[in-house]
Amino acid sequence: MAKTTDHLGRPIVVVTGIGIITSLGVGRKDNWDVLSAGRSGIHEIKRFPTDELKTRICGMVDFLGSSDKGPAALTYEMAETTAIEALSEAGLDGGDFGGPLFLAAPPVELSWRDRFDLYKMSAEDAGYRRLMAGAARPEAARYFETTQFGSIADRLADRFGTKGLPITLSTACASGATAIQLGVEAIRRGEADRALAIGTDGSATAEALIRFSLLSALSMRNDEPEKASRPFSKDRDGFVLAEGSATLVLESLESAGARGAEILGVLRGCGEKADDFHRTRSKPDGSPAIAAVRAALADSGLDDTGIDYVNAHGTSTPENDKMEHLSLSTVFGERMRSIPISSNKSMIGHTLSAAGAIEAAFSLITMREGVIPPTINYDNPDPAIELDVVPNVKRPADVRTVLSNSFGFGGQNACLVMAREPA
Repeated sequence: MAKTTDHLGRPIVVVTGIGIITSLGVGRKDNWDVLSAGRSGIHEIKRFPTDELKTRICGMVDFLGSSDKGPAALTYEMAETTAIEALSEAGLDGGDFGGPLFLAAPPVELSWRDRFDLYKMSAEDAGYRRLMAGAARPEAARYFETTQFGSIADRLADRFGTKGLPITLSTACASGATAIQLGVEAIRRGEADRALAIGTDGSATAEALIRFSLLSALSMRNDEPEKASRPFSKDRDGFVLAEGSATLVLESLESAGARGAEILGVLRGCGEKADDFHRTRSKPDGSPAIAAVRAALADSGLDDTGIDYVNAHGTSTPENDKMEHLSLSTVFGERMRSIPISSNKSMIGHTLSAAGAIEAAFSLITMREGVIPPTINYDNPDPAIELDVVPNVKRPADVRTVLSNSFGFGGQNACLVMAREPA
C-alpha cells in the first residue's frame, strides 16, 4: 500500500477538485485556456460611473447574474459556482460534503447604492439619523443580513452540507492561501477526512477604487487596460483591482484513495508569518516574507533546491515586486535567477481575498498541464529585479513542485508548497 503520511507522520493532503472564476471566464478550462494564451481580462469599468475616478479599469466579473447586485451577492454567487465545479470534479455529493468549510472573503459592508436606498426609506431628519431611521424599517432587514461577516459562509454551509461551524477569515491579500492552510491543518490533525477551501471576492466597488487610489496603490493606465498590470517591469505603476473565486476540495490521501478519486495535486507545505511594520507597507528587509517562504519549505520537507516554479504574488506595485524579489533571492540565492517565476495578476488583476486560492488553483493546473503561464506586459525589464519571469509567452516545462506566494496588507504573509504527486 502506498504511503499515506508525510515526513512528519501527518496525513498527506491532496486536491481532488478545483473550481475557478475570474475576469477571464467561468470554469477551470476556460480560465486556463485564456491564461496560458497570455490574454488579459482587465477592461474598462461599466458597472458604475467612473468619470471622477483616477482609475477606471478593473478585472471585474461582469457576466454572472449577480454582477450588478452588489458585492455580497456577487461574492456568494462566485463561491457557490466554483464550489459546484470543484465538488463535481471530485465526485462528491454537492449537498452533503461532510467536512469543514474555510472561506476567505472580504469584510462585507453596505455599498453606496444600498446606503442611498436606506436613506430614501425615511423622510425623518437628515444625515446619519435618517440613515438609521431607514435601517430600522422592516424592509431593511435584507441589508442587515448581507453585512454580517459570516452570512456568506453560513449560506454556503447550508448549500453544500459542510460539517461544523463554517470559518470566515480575512487576512487581506493572503486570505485565500490562509483558508487553504486551515483546511490542510484540519486534515493533518485528524479532525476531518476532507475540507472545502474557498477564496472569493466580488468587492470591486467605487468605494474600493477610491480607497486604494488614496494609497497610491492602483495603476492609472486607463487607456490600455489590458497592459496596465505589469509585474516586475520597470514602468509598473500599481495593481489592478479584480474579482474572482476559487474552490479547492482537500482530502487526505487515504480518504481519496479509498474512494478512487483522481489526485490533482498535493499540498505539501504551508508557511505563515506576521509583519507588524506598517498597515500597508512591507518591512523593507523582507524578513517576514523570507520567514514565510522558509516555513513553507520546512513544512513541506523540501529545501531551497526542491522548487521548480514560483507562482509570484507579483502585484505590479513598485514596492511589492521589489520586496518579493529580495525575499526570494535571499532564500534561493543565485539559483533564483534561473527558477521560472510568473504572475497570474498580469492577466487577471489582483483579486484580493480570493488571490491566494485562485493562484493555488492555477499552480496545480500548471503542474498537470506541463505549461507555465507567462507574465505579460513585460516589455521594460527592471534591472534591479533579476528574475526569469516567463515573459509574455507561455513555456512548456516539467513542473513537479510549486511555491505560491501571498503577501498582504497589514503584514499578512502566507506561502504554499504544492507538488504534482505524493512523495
